[in-house]
Amino acid sequence: MSSEDADLSTRGHRRLTDPKAMRAVAHPTRLALLEALARREPLTATEAAQMVGESPTNCAFHLRTLAKYGFVEEAGGGTGRSRPWRRAHIGFSVASSDSAGDPEASMAAAALSAVLWDSWLDRIRRIGAMRSAFPEHWNKITSFAESVFYLTPQEAESFQADLNAILFRYRDRLEDPALRPEGAVPMELVQFTFPADALRPLED
Repeated sequence: MSSEDADLSTRGHRRLTDPKAMRAVAHPTRLALLEALARREPLTATEAAQMVGESPTNCAFHLRTLAKYGFVEEAGGGTGRSRPWRRAHIGFSVASSDSAGDPEASMAAAALSAVLWDSWLDRIRRIGAMRSAFPEHWNKITSFAESVFYLTPQEAESFQADLNAILFRYRDRLEDPALRPEGAVPMELVQFTFPADALRPLED
């Protein structure tokens, strides 16, 4: 069993290294299906179609493709478009360092990153336009912030680990709806952490 397969068996976070898997998920409809399953699962192709604005037939095709590359799995029961699906893991990431020296993987990672950026920025723009109509309690915590701070590479890794530890406090709620307190809704954090001088040559 590969390290990726081991991650899938525990529904943990998947670090993508296979260019075929990267290309498979680099599709707006497939990313929308994964997002829909993060909000509510299991979902049939018909149910997912209502959430992502695609036809059941199209969703069934994309769900089968996601399953082929290990992103979703059958949740048991039902056949055809009535077959329920769930995510095979709670999330995935792509690190440029993983594809260094592999042109195929580098190209696949770049293509996936471009699709993800488009999806994230589109949602951020839409939320910004809608925010004034939110109830006051949600408006208060819908935030857009930017900060600059000085870190060594080692400190930056530690910062990322600390942030992940905070997010993992709520990880079980993704898996078990019964653990979600009354009033809990899906919240999304889009994080971009990068060296601010990235447009200038950096020292090794």
